[in-house]
Amino acid sequence: MSILVGSETRLVVQGITGREGAFHAQQMQDYGTNVVSGVTPGKGGQTALERPVAVFDTCREAVEQTGANTSVIYVPAPGAPDAVLEALDSGINTIFCITEHIPALDMLKVVHAVDQAGARLVGPNCPGATSVGKAKVGIIPGNIHRPGRVGVVSRSGTLTYEVVEALTEAGIGQSTCVGIGGDPINGSNFVDILALFRDDPDTDAVVLIGEIGGDAEERAAEWISRHMASVPMAAFIAGRTAPAGRRMGHAGAIISGGRGTAQSKVDALEGAGVRVADAPSQIPRLLSEAGVRPD
Repeated sequence: MSILVGSETRLVVQGITGREGAFHAQQMQDYGTNVVSGVTPGKGGQTALERPVAVFDTCREAVEQTGANTSVIYVPAPGAPDAVLEALDSGINTIFCITEHIPALDMLKVVHAVDQAGARLVGPNCPGATSVGKAKVGIIPGNIHRPGRVGVVSRSGTLTYEVVEALTEAGIGQSTCVGIGGDPINGSNFVDILALFRDDPDTDAVVLIGEIGGDAEERAAEWISRHMASVPMAAFIAGRTAPAGRRMGHAGAIISGGRGTAQSKVDALEGAGVRVADAPSQIPRLLSEAGVRPD
């Protein structure tokens, strides 16, 4: 079993004929993901990828003709919110939006629509998800993974790769790795993904990768203390050495009201029983201390 993506995924790539969409769609297909179609308005009737898939003008056509049930979006920022809404209107319930630089006000409307429809959006400005050995959707490199039973959820794309590679080198495999993105308005938060991991019979332990700004990690810690206290967990919080008042790269890295600092997040997670690393390279050791063994 896996969360979000797996052998049952039938993926449509919105923006498949663009540079980024074409490159990563091929990477996903090479990994084994069942890419069934693509969408680019005006390019309907063409094909894409080495094992060709049809390109459609609309997402609805792609769903009706290829049975797509999951979408990944590589549409530039001005059109990405509408691309999410188009996927939603087509009946797709799992949507990944890789696009960055989408205005927060645009995403407010999109996230509300997704919630009202009972669908799931991951992103925007996220690296996607990989259920190891089954499917990858997004931009996470496939070669850094090792099959196993540790779930990973992260706000940072680059740190996701670093931690996953450290786990793999230590012989600790992963079940599913999810990057939720660092924007202040996004579709899925830590708690949403933690709940999926809690209910996944193939996930025995979890790694959480956070960063300064916002209160997502503090809210996750509160939820963990009530619902996942018995699950071995390790975490890393980026930005501990950031100078006070310095604006950080992610739009969500805003500190206010005593919450959102690295220390407040570390304190909250440790208070919930989560082992917090001083560096990403320490994550495998902390998991081992919590009883996780190499696969």
